[in-house]
Amino acid sequence: MIDKWFIKDLENILDTHPVAVFIDGGGAEFLINIAEQRYTVITANTELEELHAKYVIESKQPSAERFLIHTTTKRQDLKFIREYCETNGCLEIPQLQNYIKEKVHKTLNLNINLQPEELIVAARVSIGKDQNYWLDLCHKGSAEIFDLKQELLPFLHDPEGFAKSKYDPQILELFYQKVNELLKQDYIPKPPNTLAKELVTSMLDSLVLGTSQGTLYQVYEQWVDSVSYKKSLLSYLSNYTLPSDFDPWAVRPSHPFQKIDDLWLSELGKNLHDTDAIKSWLPSIRKRAESRQALTLGIDYWQDILELIEFDSKNIVYLSSFQESVDFYTKYMYKLDSAIRNLYARFLNQRELLEPFQELYKDYVNIFLDKWFKFFGQYAENQTGTLQRIIDEANGKIAIIVGDGVSYEVAQQVSDLVDPKYTKIRDIILSDLPSETENNMSRIYMNSGELEAVHSKREKYLSSQNSTKSIEFIKLDKVNQQARSSDVLICTYKDIDDMGEKLQQKALKYFPETIEFFAEKIQTLLESGYSKVHLISDHGFVLTGLLSEADKIQVKPSGDHEKAERYIRTKDKLSSQASLIEIQRKNKGYEYLYFSTTLNPFKTPGLYGFSHGGAAPQEIITPFFSWEHSSNSMKPLGVQITNKSELEDVSGDNFQIKIKADKGSGDVFSAARKLTLIFFNKKSQVNKSDIFSLESEQSAAKDYTFDGYESLEVHLIDATTKQLIDKTTVRQNKDRDLGGLL
Repeated sequence: MIDKWFIKDLENILDTHPVAVFIDGGGAEFLINIAEQRYTVITANTELEELHAKYVIESKQPSAERFLIHTTTKRQDLKFIREYCETNGCLEIPQLQNYIKEKVHKTLNLNINLQPEELIVAARVSIGKDQNYWLDLCHKGSAEIFDLKQELLPFLHDPEGFAKSKYDPQILELFYQKVNELLKQDYIPKPPNTLAKELVTSMLDSLVLGTSQGTLYQVYEQWVDSVSYKKSLLSYLSNYTLPSDFDPWAVRPSHPFQKIDDLWLSELGKNLHDTDAIKSWLPSIRKRAESRQALTLGIDYWQDILELIEFDSKNIVYLSSFQESVDFYTKYMYKLDSAIRNLYARFLNQRELLEPFQELYKDYVNIFLDKWFKFFGQYAENQTGTLQRIIDEANGKIAIIVGDGVSYEVAQQVSDLVDPKYTKIRDIILSDLPSETENNMSRIYMNSGELEAVHSKREKYLSSQNSTKSIEFIKLDKVNQQARSSDVLICTYKDIDDMGEKLQQKALKYFPETIEFFAEKIQTLLESGYSKVHLISDHGFVLTGLLSEADKIQVKPSGDHEKAERYIRTKDKLSSQASLIEIQRKNKGYEYLYFSTTLNPFKTPGLYGFSHGGAAPQEIITPFFSWEHSSNSMKPLGVQITNKSELEDVSGDNFQIKIKADKGSGDVFSAARKLTLIFFNKKSQVNKSDIFSLESEQSAAKDYTFDGYESLEVHLIDATTKQLIDKTTVRQNKDRDLGGLL
């Protein structure tokens, strides 16, 4: 703030005179840098320099240029520029610290008590700051000269660069003194890199010991959150050694040490059945799971650990039907599948850490599967004709995402990422058996129950069943904001199943990106004219995780059979069916299907890890989710195209679309509506009108040309919600153009 005081004093002179003299008693050289931004500054510390200054100024008069003469000579000793002091004006600062005290007292009516050298440094630091800086200094003392919460981070990031560019030696020395005070040690001049390492060691030690607080902890929080400075933090962490004797459960929950998280995981794994120990550790684990710093550093699995160790399995025993088992899975059990999938993705190569939590997961799943398969005789698929049911019930333009291998738990994570402004409905579909792509996709697309291996033929079948509605098929990654003319848009996405079958559990690291991709495309569809978007899938999947040879189910059927990882097809009934579910059903020329009652795979050639085809809930409970625009309690203004019959047979190149709004219900929602017209030819958008508005009972007529197209499909769209309001087809009659000569 001293810059403002200094300039104001000079302006009092230079507002009315072209020349001012600044007599500097020492220490105020830094103020000249500020003055040079406004005035022509001439230094005059000797008689010869005074004479030169006078010559330069006089030779340029009269002039709009304003001059400031800077001198360290006392006023009474000036020779050639003394007259400027007398006739124009002179700012004298014989002692800078007194000038500062006077300004603080005059401006804030406060007295400031700092040592002279501290006061001068404080003034230099105050440049660009407001009066709050001086208020803090007056009330809190020299500790507030530097805002260490702001200064320490650039210093720690690049100590040498900070020392060279930030402050001059006088200010820098005081800064180092304040850093040493923060470390509670005496000031000894040392290289900036050494001081920075000491500071970081103190910061990290205090995090380990659980004593971190105040300025150092605030700097640590900023450091973790900083994109530009995080690299230096990781470098310091790589060179830091944890104290030899510390309590890992007393560490600050926001710490950055993966080794301590590993210690926690190891100790938890050894004590998963010690309820007292788990209870005592839970508060720390919950804080760690919620820590923003931990999540920023990529330590994002503690919520998954909590899902496992806090899961309550006692209610499983009360399940008394297959439907209750389905409900229990979709409310509670699916969260365990998400948790273990995330832990597999993170720790599959750290067997000693992962194994105890996998065993806990399998214990819960086995308890549940005992109930699941006890009531499995009540199972009945409802997947056949899924797309046809959706199309039959559709009201307005809809989009359907047909995923391959999108499990219920993955769909839940997708749903959590979709903007909550959209109304969502989460339901389920029970897949047919065996839960494999060829069978289940046939069920989804075809209501005949036939098995069709070729996907294009499934699409052709669906189109043939819906002659009154236009259906368009597209890959999900081709979806964009461009409007489409079809009533139904079916988007396919096979990446989850393809990645899983090719990469097995290595594919898990790509799942978060895929989940974000689904959510993004759902929102894109909702924003580009579709009133409702559905997400369905052919089947889910199971993960075998860490698998030993003993975990593989040894079954050697006799006779004609086909064995996959999760099911067996046979011509003849198996004599031994221990731990197997049998379903008598014709499938690809076989008579019987057999499934494991566990998550363990049948022993087969090839890779293990990601699989499907079985009868576990993870494989056959699939998502039937939908999102739509939230409806207001008040109905929007109704609008329609009124000359559809005329547009069916148009002569000439020009046509007119007539639109009329109804009376509305009298509320604010139905008083007016913003609209736009979109034109399609062969399902491709070829034109779009400007946005226009209609009020209650108002009409509009819009003129357009065919532009070489023989027919156009016109959609009347709500410009705000992108909802399809009405549509019509415009056809050009070229026979009438020729007067019937043809």
